[in-house]
Amino acid sequence: MIAYHFSFDLRLFRLARLDFEHDPFWLAARAVIVATFMALVGASLVLARAQHATTSRRWRRVAVSVACALAVSVASRLAFPATWIWFGILHAIAVASVLAWPLAPHPRMALALGVGVIVAGLVVTHPAFDAPALAWIGFTTAKPATEDYVPLFPWLGATLVGIAAGHTLMRRDFAPLAAVARAPHALRWLGRHSLAIYMIHQPILIGALALALRRLP
Repeated sequence: MIAYHFSFDLRLFRLARLDFEHDPFWLAARAVIVATFMALVGASLVLARAQHATTSRRWRRVAVSVACALAVSVASRLAFPATWIWFGILHAIAVASVLAWPLAPHPRMALALGVGVIVAGLVVTHPAFDAPALAWIGFTTAKPATEDYVPLFPWLGATLVGIAAGHTLMRRDFAPLAAVARAPHALRWLGRHSLAIYMIHQPILIGALALALRRLP
């Protein structure tokens, strides 16, 4: 994600000519990043259920996600008035965390519904969903003018599939992820503070690039 956004920033500062909107490489990279984020939301819900997370703690996490999503919307409105982010990855995570929670104990149902949501989101379109009031759901005939767009269809499906994956990992005592535990400490630290990293990495990257360019002759 950080590498993807750094590449985006290079284009923003006209230091590289990259086609994020049409190049298959960049489209695939974004899809992998978003799918991973949304699937991890589902796996996290399974872990929260297993650890008997309290209702207050769960809603506090949702509130933090909503607050961060609103902060991104405000910042992007200032930086990109014509293409500001009104339903990006953090907005989708907040809504998916609520909608997917009842399915966290039901991996088979979550998997079936998740596949259905993904397929529907990829193949169904209707002009009615092009309206701003409905575009966050998905089914649009064209991508809206926004810097980040993560509609519930198909991306809620990744969260539901993540629930099924979370149950599978738990049954296997997370053996498939054993290599992650041996990752360098810095990478594990980033994983444990993913939301904070998400919120601060772009200001740091953009600020560093702007400072570097100012120092160039």
